[in-house]
Amino acid sequence: MNFNISSDKIADIKSSLELIIVVDKDFKNHFVQDRKLLKKAGFLGGQDEVCLLVEKNRLYVGAEHLKGASIRPAVASAIRSLIGNKSYKSIKIATYLSHPRCSASLRAMVEGVVLGAYSFNKYKSKAQKSHIKNVNISLEGHSQYEISMQTAIKAVHNGEISANATNFTRDIVNTTPDDCYPEIMANIAKELSDNSNLKCTILKPKKLREQKMETLLAVARASRHKPRVIHLTHKPKNPKAVISLVGKGLTYDSGGLSLKPSDFMVTMKSDKSGGSAVLGIMKAISEMNLPVEVHGFVGAVENMIGGDAYKPDDVLVAKNGKTIEIRNTDAEGRLVLADVLCYAQQEVKADYLFDFATLTGASVVGVGEYTTSIMGNAKEPKDIMSYGAMVSGELVTQLDFNPYLKKTLKSSIADMSNISSTRYGGAITAGLFLAEFIDDDHKDKWTHVDIAGPAFIEHAWGENPTGASGAGVRMTIRAIEKIIKNADKE
Repeated sequence: MNFNISSDKIADIKSSLELIIVVDKDFKNHFVQDRKLLKKAGFLGGQDEVCLLVEKNRLYVGAEHLKGASIRPAVASAIRSLIGNKSYKSIKIATYLSHPRCSASLRAMVEGVVLGAYSFNKYKSKAQKSHIKNVNISLEGHSQYEISMQTAIKAVHNGEISANATNFTRDIVNTTPDDCYPEIMANIAKELSDNSNLKCTILKPKKLREQKMETLLAVARASRHKPRVIHLTHKPKNPKAVISLVGKGLTYDSGGLSLKPSDFMVTMKSDKSGGSAVLGIMKAISEMNLPVEVHGFVGAVENMIGGDAYKPDDVLVAKNGKTIEIRNTDAEGRLVLADVLCYAQQEVKADYLFDFATLTGASVVGVGEYTTSIMGNAKEPKDIMSYGAMVSGELVTQLDFNPYLKKTLKSSIADMSNISSTRYGGAITAGLFLAEFIDDDHKDKWTHVDIAGPAFIEHAWGENPTGASGAGVRMTIRAIEKIIKNADKE
């Protein structure tokens, strides 16, 4: 998809279709040219409501306001409605700005175009895809606000990169476990580094044993696919900060011997969403060439059943020496993250440490399908991630750690148990478990990001299609951009 920015008025730009956003049901705006036809079609201009006027070659969509959180899903919904339609190869759209000198809405609009055009056709004999090849953006504005060509180019460039990285992540998550297992995930990372300035290191089982990553190895033991730990590095000169990202890459999770019910297994290809997000974030950071040193770590593992499977009642020793009583083999993601977090802290002394995982169903119960839970020991890194979510259109809720819940992880025979002794507060107890593997240097620099809710949904919502959403990618890019801005102010 090609984006072209022009200072020409929208009426002077040639395209096969014009996309018009009706903001706050304002049908009197000069861009809205077909009031009678829209009324006849029953178009009310509600958020994400779409109306295609074939005879006019105009596509209308409603948005509640001019901010990115409304513009992005509106544009995505409009573009999604054209998937499979071969009549339109190019579209034109004006510039929608919520504030003078602020390009966030323009960036959101571009993200909406790319995200809305996404479809996953790998396993379909007849692909339903977007046929839009060119997007022509006019700097003629919806309101009185103006933006320079240079600012517009940067906004479009960054929006396209972040959205493409999100779609890259969606592709990995949507790929079936038979086609995406730990070795394949490592190959994706290697290919990513071969085509960028990223450096890639892959740890295979021998190295994992040398690194004493025994909890990760235990989870992987019953699978015919051997585990991998991926380390991608973006290292510019004179970085403004050092950031580590850690992702749970369970390429499939059967639950192990604590076998999941069959209905719960159907979407478990999505258990690699955290690790996939880390790969997508690293792709975007490299392409944007951000002036920060960023390390992406992924624990790629498959959790299966068999005679060699780890068992409830086992006691495992994590990389930092802590012993863990296994009470449920389906609480495996935290075991993988425990070792990878320890390894990441060993390899890199970071200013910020974020981990990403589809870790708990309790998060989905607590905050809903669309929202990410974030938690940690310190306010600043949580607030930075919350800011990243707000400007990227992702939804987050901060969950406070509760010292009384920490007691529920106690074990009578080991340092701790891998699950809580209570069914309540499961997202928080999982976060408290991970906190045991954060060293003193990183204690106040770490934030846990539980994307179990929004990572994979079985119905379209906002800018997200059915299936993988790419949760965590855009908000982390925005959070890192915020870290850069804060460093510039110091």
